[in-house]
Amino acid sequence: MKTHYSYWLKQALADDSQKIQTLNGNIDADVAIVGGGYTGLWTAIELKQKQPQLKVVIIERDRVGSGASGYNGGCLLTWSTKYPTLKKLFGEQQARWLVAESERAIFEIEQFCQQHEIDAELRCHGSYYTATNPAQSGGMQPVIAELERLGINSWQSTNPQQLPGLTGSAVHKEGYFSPAAGSVQPAKLARGLMRVAQELGVEIYEQTAMRKLSETQPAKLHTDKGVISAKQVVLATNAWMLDQFPEFKRNIVVVSSDMVITKPVPDALAANGPQPGATVVDSRIFVHYYRDTLDGRLMLGKGGNHFSFANKVSPMFKGESRYRALLERSFAWLFPQLSTSDIQESWTGGSDRSTTGLPFFGSLHGHGHIYYGLGYSGNGVAQTRIGGKILASLTLGEDNAYTRCGLNQGPRGNFPPEPLRWLGAMMVRNAVRRKEHAEQAERRVSLIDRWLAELAGPAGKADKL
Repeated sequence: MKTHYSYWLKQALADDSQKIQTLNGNIDADVAIVGGGYTGLWTAIELKQKQPQLKVVIIERDRVGSGASGYNGGCLLTWSTKYPTLKKLFGEQQARWLVAESERAIFEIEQFCQQHEIDAELRCHGSYYTATNPAQSGGMQPVIAELERLGINSWQSTNPQQLPGLTGSAVHKEGYFSPAAGSVQPAKLARGLMRVAQELGVEIYEQTAMRKLSETQPAKLHTDKGVISAKQVVLATNAWMLDQFPEFKRNIVVVSSDMVITKPVPDALAANGPQPGATVVDSRIFVHYYRDTLDGRLMLGKGGNHFSFANKVSPMFKGESRYRALLERSFAWLFPQLSTSDIQESWTGGSDRSTTGLPFFGSLHGHGHIYYGLGYSGNGVAQTRIGGKILASLTLGEDNAYTRCGLNQGPRGNFPPEPLRWLGAMMVRNAVRRKEHAEQAERRVSLIDRWLAELAGPAGKADKL
């Protein structure tokens, strides 16, 4: 069990009266879902809304929301900046659909929370995508031109003089705003989805880890105190899937995203920004992202710090972030009007980074009754809504836009085996850090650092055309 929950999850559990129910005995199910995060919950809800008579069961090794769903920054973002990668992988028509679908998901989640009275502190107040130095400037313009041509652009240029007040930081020199984005208390969203799933009749067992999967028909999910016999299985554990299914180990790199949150500083935020409810993301490869909270706190996160050797996930979630000092330096740079002494807590979340920076879905070992989805690559708070639709459609054997979408083709590429993967990741990470430090200081970047940084791909910034 985790010994250090994120600030979000501690807050959500303190406000949550739902009792823990663990599996104790053998049961049957039409669909068994492994993983009580966003993907598993959205899949279960979609299944029950389509076919209420199905017996759907979710098992979660810890608490619902105790994985990435309760440890992320709570930024609801889209795939619009990834359009060039989507086009390269899947073609223009499919890329256009995926961008539009990711924007639609933002407002679907907002509507779902309103309809089901989920108090997840969700605010669809948009996002600012910024450049903080000349090297980053202009990167969004080719992407926006393509989105404009397709009639799906939601980004508008922001007046540079107004940008500091809107983003809460004077370091931003160029910015674009999209209303198709927002912020949410991520663990409260997970716990709210849990409640709705249970109201629909989904059985949810927490602190019930799957120890073994027998790929029979029906499949057998073995836990410590019982076995679930299921006609269909959905594996929705994301990075934790690697523990029991080593065939995915080379499709994923587990990388940390580290966060800090301040004590309430409402007066400072009111005076300096950022715009309430909006998210702010810079153009680095390993991005800074931040937002405010309803109770006047400021959350800052930074991706790409720790790469887990052999993709061991659980150790990343114990204790405070080992990169708090790095985050404090970023905090002081971004928000000189605040003090690092205002920081109250830090924590680490794990991201399952795929080779494309996009999630992938498919059937396990070609079985027509066992499906999986993983690889959200740090951009999944809204995209798991799409993942749930894909997995529910696959499970029900439907022929629709979700089963035919380009993401439903399994993994697309491998990382090197260990120890080459970890050594390579460290080389690339350090080169990216040197490159971005030099760019911020407006110094020349060495050719080797520039070349190595290119190997990191476009995750976390506007893709290159």
